[in-house]
Amino acid sequence: MSKNVTIIPPSEKKTDTLRVAAYCRVSSDSSDQLHSYASQIRKYTEEIGQHEGWELVDIYADEGLTGTRMEQREDFNRMMADCRKGRIDKVLVKSVSRFARNTKDCLAALRELMSLGVTVYFEKENINTETLTTELMVSVSGALAQQESISTSQNQRISYRRRMERGEFITCCAPLGYRIVNGKNLEIVEDEAKTVRWIFQQYLIGQSADRIAEKLNHEQISAPGGGIWHHQTVTKIISNEKYIGDSLCQKTYTTNTFPYERKLNKGDADQYYTEHSHPAIIEREAFVKVQTLMKKRGERVSSPLKEYPLSRKIICGKCGSIFSRKQTKNGLTLWVCRKHDRRAESCPMGRIPESEIYAAFMQMYNKLKHHEGIILKPALAQLRDLNDALQRGNPAMLEVNRAIATASEQSYTVSTLRSKGLLDEAACSAKLLDIEAKLAELRRERRRLLKNEDIEEVMDTLRQTADLIHNGPKRLDSFDEALFADLVEKITAESQTRIRFRLYGGIELAEQLREVGR
Repeated sequence: MSKNVTIIPPSEKKTDTLRVAAYCRVSSDSSDQLHSYASQIRKYTEEIGQHEGWELVDIYADEGLTGTRMEQREDFNRMMADCRKGRIDKVLVKSVSRFARNTKDCLAALRELMSLGVTVYFEKENINTETLTTELMVSVSGALAQQESISTSQNQRISYRRRMERGEFITCCAPLGYRIVNGKNLEIVEDEAKTVRWIFQQYLIGQSADRIAEKLNHEQISAPGGGIWHHQTVTKIISNEKYIGDSLCQKTYTTNTFPYERKLNKGDADQYYTEHSHPAIIEREAFVKVQTLMKKRGERVSSPLKEYPLSRKIICGKCGSIFSRKQTKNGLTLWVCRKHDRRAESCPMGRIPESEIYAAFMQMYNKLKHHEGIILKPALAQLRDLNDALQRGNPAMLEVNRAIATASEQSYTVSTLRSKGLLDEAACSAKLLDIEAKLAELRRERRRLLKNEDIEEVMDTLRQTADLIHNGPKRLDSFDEALFADLVEKITAESQTRIRFRLYGGIELAEQLREVGR
């Protein structure tokens, strides 16, 4: 017996009318802004009215308010109430910053609207919450953070300018010899001030900036901010008016448009010079003599030392001094131990021609390229095995590694937002510094658990070196400056005829040089 089957065709679904509202706001009561406010209302009224399938619910508009507090925005709250009553399907907004300037309130409102089935379209950023993904939510958050950062930056800039005009602003960063007290006053740090006075005295008796830097390094006195002294560090100190108790403000300035850039002020912005703004370390007369002497010698802060591929790379294997570059009268370029150069009896290390060092690098690279499977791969495999052995059976290590992975992911997210222009440089730098500090702490904990070096970090560096060799040219017939910079961490001059290259990742390879004259 056959069964009777009746086919029931699908009913034609009637397209519902989309109930659309618009929210607009201006941030001040100026005539231009009020004109913009009226234009926005007119624009949205026409746009929604002309769009097929859209029905205008209302234009919600707040004027002359800061937008930083939700309870002050009557029409915004009225719009949210209508959404809760089911009267609105879609909201149009000019930009994220017009919707809210407080990230927390904005994201809370968006989440509530999404739960109510109401979508929001931000015209400027081209963000539609109808297709909102995690990435787009990050974009909304990033756009708000950028707006907040811009407002903060502008307010801070105005505050600094007013303080400079009143002669109250001195510096955000204390120079060597001073510390900042009460957030705005400079106070002398006597131990550091002794170094400053010594530098000025040495310059006045005829010592060059280079020679002063060498003496400070020899005495193991830390440069401002740590590290070693250079010609520029010394000239910057002896040119700084802070040491006679005066302050020249706005030596550099920040551009007004995003992304902000820090530039040297060459008459582009106002400068403010305040006399006797804080205690002096150097007598005014001595300072003037130093400036005259600097001008006579032609030494300038703005004239940086020329960098060469081998600059600060070569270490003397006999005395530990850094090599410096010299040129002979016949045009030959040599690299020489600084101690030997000042007094040959102090160090037996002779001079080495630059061309010989370049030739040795090419020779070393070609050997590595030809034998990369014999040298680099086994080294990586050994590190990997050691790392696995140390981590095996250590539950605390798993937790630390998870935290490192989370922090690394946060660092990647912030860097991505910056590259897309959603966060400004200052906000990104501050956040990345926090993450780097956290990563450093986690890595210290991992080293403690391992009771060994951070092998994973060494592995990463060595892996990068191996990739550079693997993807590099088949053979070097001329010196490649970029490749040298990426591969070589340090060169130790063991003798006048033998140097040792230390590559990033820890591998060391020695190369023989031709005999050269002392």
